[in-house]
Amino acid sequence: MGLLPASSFQDYFATLTDPRCPDAPNSRHQLMDILLIAVCAVICGAEGWEDIEEYGTAHAKWFADILDLPHGIPGHDTFRRVLSRLDPEELTRCFIAWTEALSEASGGDIVAIDGKTLRHSFDRATGQAAIHMVSAWASANRLVLGQLKVEEKSNEITAIPKLLTMLDIAGAIVTIDAMGCQKEIAKVITEQEADYVLALKENHPTLYEDVTQFFDEAKATAFAEITHEYHETVDGDQGRIETRRYWITSDIESLGAKPSWAKLQSIGMVESCREVGEKVQIETRYFLTSLPAQGVRFSQAVRQHWGIENALHWVLDVSFH
Repeated sequence: MGLLPASSFQDYFATLTDPRCPDAPNSRHQLMDILLIAVCAVICGAEGWEDIEEYGTAHAKWFADILDLPHGIPGHDTFRRVLSRLDPEELTRCFIAWTEALSEASGGDIVAIDGKTLRHSFDRATGQAAIHMVSAWASANRLVLGQLKVEEKSNEITAIPKLLTMLDIAGAIVTIDAMGCQKEIAKVITEQEADYVLALKENHPTLYEDVTQFFDEAKATAFAEITHEYHETVDGDQGRIETRRYWITSDIESLGAKPSWAKLQSIGMVESCREVGEKVQIETRYFLTSLPAQGVRFSQAVRQHWGIENALHWVLDVSFH
């Protein structure tokens, strides 16, 4: 068998239980061969069992150099039977261990958490609701670290802590939208030695009002006597100009929020000004964070959070329908 690099795919999936009876006809093909071909095929756009077989056949020579393939490329029925019978929890643990190793190797340190309802996953005939998944996205290397299905009659607030505890996020910055701006979630993140940047909206009405008032007064006085950092970016194309202004401060003792939010250090404000011709739109957002008041780092965390929408959710919608 050809050699793969150390800490390769096989290392992380070696503990996965083969669901087949040893004497079954499809056991002629090794589980690792089936898995690796399927993963490569899906990454390259395969959308069905026949596509996976076709991809494997088209790249049979390359696969023969790295896999045993005692009976050649498996057929589409073999892929279907084997992969559909794998233990989902076992597969998830192996997948997360593998993607975490890839993330570490490529140096990603901003992990965006967001949920998405999967299109066409409902079934009116059986009354099955649409499946809602929460994903962890490594922004720097554009990689899904892990996913967790939201249980029926539940929501993202309960699913996010479970997903976080499955991941090794030590040293990362975890970004979450307003749904995940919860004290328990902040606690889970910091217990795993990570930092957080949480979007603050009206779902915390008192704190939201206090933070908006704080920044309104600070801007009115040009942040006089308030230690803070400021960062600004400008970009645009096709007649659009977008200016983003970031303020972050750790002078927040007057808010009284620090005791109830795990390791809360700073609050931040982002003002986005979009100009298209004579039309100007301004949007203001607020954040709670365990980060110190560092303008550039704060801006990177806020901006890269949208990678999960643009790179992951868009791909799921457009490429995977």
